[in-house]
Amino acid sequence: MTEGLTPETLEEPFSLPPHLARLMRPELPSLTNEIIAQIRRAIPEYARPIEGPYGQTLRLGVERALSSFIDQIAGSTAENERRDDLCRRLGQFEAQEGRSLDSLQAAYRIGAQVAWRRVMRLGGRYNVSAQNISKLADALFNYIDELSSLSLEGYLEAKARPAGALEERRRRLLRLMLARPQVPDAAIAELAHFAEWNVPDELTMIAVQPGGRAVRTIVDDDILLDLSDDRPHAMMPGALDAGRRTMLEAAFPESRIAVGLTVQPAHAADSLRWARQALDLVTAGVIRDGRVTQCQDHLLTLWLMADQALLDQLARRRLSAMNDLTANQRERLTETLRTWLATRGTAAQIADLLHIHPQTVRYRIRKLELTLGDQLGDPDSRFAIEVVLRALWLREQAGEDRRGGGPPRRNV
Repeated sequence: MTEGLTPETLEEPFSLPPHLARLMRPELPSLTNEIIAQIRRAIPEYARPIEGPYGQTLRLGVERALSSFIDQIAGSTAENERRDDLCRRLGQFEAQEGRSLDSLQAAYRIGAQVAWRRVMRLGGRYNVSAQNISKLADALFNYIDELSSLSLEGYLEAKARPAGALEERRRRLLRLMLARPQVPDAAIAELAHFAEWNVPDELTMIAVQPGGRAVRTIVDDDILLDLSDDRPHAMMPGALDAGRRTMLEAAFPESRIAVGLTVQPAHAADSLRWARQALDLVTAGVIRDGRVTQCQDHLLTLWLMADQALLDQLARRRLSAMNDLTANQRERLTETLRTWLATRGTAAQIADLLHIHPQTVRYRIRKLELTLGDQLGDPDSRFAIEVVLRALWLREQAGEDRRGGGPPRRNV
């Protein structure tokens, strides 16, 4: 299809027909790989293992630059701020490494050239007008100049700033905001000013698995980070979104991460506590997630597993009547009881779930009523038993060694 532009449209730098963004977006994954391969072939500084810090930084930078360019064609500038921050940090990183900007500027030029060749092929494939192709060329190369200028800003800022001073102030601010008892707001505001950080209305804490490395150039500039702590952590303004998640996965390529709940700044310590608890449960095998675990997806599990010593005490009090049964009896009865409490099903329905005869279910229910007495008839006691069985089942699923008393947890 051939698309024309009005004279008024030509006056705007990103006035290309938005449907061009739809044509270009499916090309992003392969175009990203092509640009990265060409940069690594042409520039020795970037010809390092793609899984390492340079590779992670390079991939995120290319992905964010391309995505933002296409977003602007589509009329969106939502990701511009993050893109700008990353470009500045790339410049800062070159300064911190003691290099000139030559390699980074060359990488920008290579990216533009590879992208332009792809645009030319797309133009022929979809019969895009020569006028639009020309306009797209101007937009692309102006865009690359803009990215280069942002990196130069970051480079000059890093050269003018004492090394590590701002980072140390930000670490102090993070510790201050997590301190208990709470520090007065005025003290936090003062240190935030010197740390060049705006205290947000809401924030989210992130727990990082110890021992992994961080690709510092990828971490968004508004995130406070403390990797010197025995349990590394970060403070992120606002809530986790898709862009932040991608950034975190790239910034901590070898570590599991747990994201706490989004809270007001006064409750930052709670968010970090929940994130660390989630990370512990991932390590124990109770929570099975990818490298990034969000507390909001596991609230019930976090609650049930918050105090395992107390769980053992509750199990003793609610299920001690079953201690006189044989191990096989306890296993069968607790399996039936957990299924009955979870489903409130009929004997036939429970039998179908457990692959046994309905009459066997009825027998076991009568045995449970006889063993546990009035507990199954009392709503509060019944709820407590259900909570205990669910928590013990989670722990059993993780294969955790039994500690303390109470009935065996197998199949509970």
